[in-house]
Amino acid sequence: MASPVTAQEPTVLTTGEPVTAALTPGDTLRYTVATGLGYLVRGHVDQRTVNVAVRIVDPAGEQVRRVDLRDRGMEPFQFESDEEGRYEIQVLPLGDTGGEFAIRIDVAEPLEDEPAALARQLLSGFAGTDSPGAGVRVWRDGETLFTGTWGMADLTHGVPFQAGTPTNIGSTSKQFTGFAVMLLVERGLVSLEDDVRDHIPELPDFGEPVKVRYLLTHATGYREIYNLLIMAGRRFDEGDHVARDEIIRVVQNQPALQNAPGEEWNYNNTAYGLAALLVERLSGMTFTEFMEENVFAPLGMTRSVARPHAQAIVPGRSTGYVPDRAGGWREARDLGGAIGAGAVYASLEDLQTWAENYAAPRVGTPATMEEMTTPFITTVGDTTTYGLGLMIDEQRGLKRIHHGGADVAHRSMLAFYPEINAGITVQGNSSIFDSSLAFRLAEAFFGEFMEPEAEAADEATEDEAAGEDEAEPWEPTTAELQAFTGRFFSEELLAFYDIVLDEEGEALTLRHLRRDDAVMTPGDPDHFTAANLRIAFERDRHGRIIAFYMDNMRTRDVRFARVP
Repeated sequence: MASPVTAQEPTVLTTGEPVTAALTPGDTLRYTVATGLGYLVRGHVDQRTVNVAVRIVDPAGEQVRRVDLRDRGMEPFQFESDEEGRYEIQVLPLGDTGGEFAIRIDVAEPLEDEPAALARQLLSGFAGTDSPGAGVRVWRDGETLFTGTWGMADLTHGVPFQAGTPTNIGSTSKQFTGFAVMLLVERGLVSLEDDVRDHIPELPDFGEPVKVRYLLTHATGYREIYNLLIMAGRRFDEGDHVARDEIIRVVQNQPALQNAPGEEWNYNNTAYGLAALLVERLSGMTFTEFMEENVFAPLGMTRSVARPHAQAIVPGRSTGYVPDRAGGWREARDLGGAIGAGAVYASLEDLQTWAENYAAPRVGTPATMEEMTTPFITTVGDTTTYGLGLMIDEQRGLKRIHHGGADVAHRSMLAFYPEINAGITVQGNSSIFDSSLAFRLAEAFFGEFMEPEAEAADEATEDEAAGEDEAEPWEPTTAELQAFTGRFFSEELLAFYDIVLDEEGEALTLRHLRRDDAVMTPGDPDHFTAANLRIAFERDRHGRIIAFYMDNMRTRDVRFARVP
């Protein structure tokens, strides 16, 4: 093995030959690998005594990927070259300590042209008995074009990942929930125009009816349960429990809707949990029983189930894995309370059967399929790309109906191309699996039916803002930062946050008992960001800080009042 190198000039990497190096805080060591156009490059960094992040930079100097999965052990990376030249791999330490690592390129080879060979190549990193698994299934006009599986469904017992392995498909499940509601619509038991409170009366009256349709189109205005509970300190990455009845309590604790019903599309797991509850109340069956009797069994989906809770037995299922910060893998528990929003386990084979029911329904009616695949139009006239549990858009001019899913550790994507009666599904039972691979492989298998890829424009567009005065950045003084410190409490979440100033008086830190400390970065006056949170402070008429409002995209304006 080569001796340690510490020079800042880029070091050329040769496939199969590891290079050992030492990092000190503040270092960024750079390595290059030469590729042609359309190459696959795969490698890893062995974090021996230092935690690192890996950045991939293209020949034009643009970052194309950043990887930081583990504190120790192997940090894998993979990319495809969009142009010929030298790609730079930058390794930088995280935290305030340095140490030794080794970097190696494992594969640097031209991408395969034949679709099946390309699929095998791109997923070969999951092969072996020491890796979680992955699978791909491709079909057209009722004929299976390709099935491939790699790695293990269960590392503890050495069970390989197979085409019949039931796997958690995460939010890909939402189309099944939408379909279940539509079966009840077909039977006259519910209307999409009904007020949800007609069927779940314990939900609060916010002054405007929330329609059943809005549950399925992400337009209710309800808080998003998982984003909200993360604010409260829940650690889903550590298996924290969520009870189904918390879904109703979350809405009951909400002081107001986040938007008028139907006015705004905002992805929402709360709504789909309520949709599953609605199915149960109208059918007199559990959601698991309803799906088995009305969907899975009639279609012959023998390896599919709506898992009622995170401890329920699913025979032959894949276990979910996340990278262990110390190296290797560790098992991850499914999200609690997910039924309706997720929690369906299905095999690659069964998902082909399900998607083929879109084009020629054996269960459900053509009218139901039309309703599910028609984009929702908000009450203010905005056309979304979402139907009832399905995304509707185009891929290089070809109509695409799809939905992805991600539980704590499992990843999934199901895409259907109705104009050519074709589809693809991919699954993985680890958090590092990239389910967007489905679209990459769809182009390989169905590219002849798609429009040519648009070439990037060579000319830069004129900056419309040129000549306008830019606002001066807000740089609060130590005294100004001190005014934001203190303890803050949310009545809605029954949760505390502390805001503290560092010893130098230069930065605020947001602290919660069950969350990692997060440095608060100033934005506009009285506004900060911290670890994917946006924080806006409230002042009284005397200018004193009395509260802040927290926002993490799907859940907004959660108030934390300053504790005297």
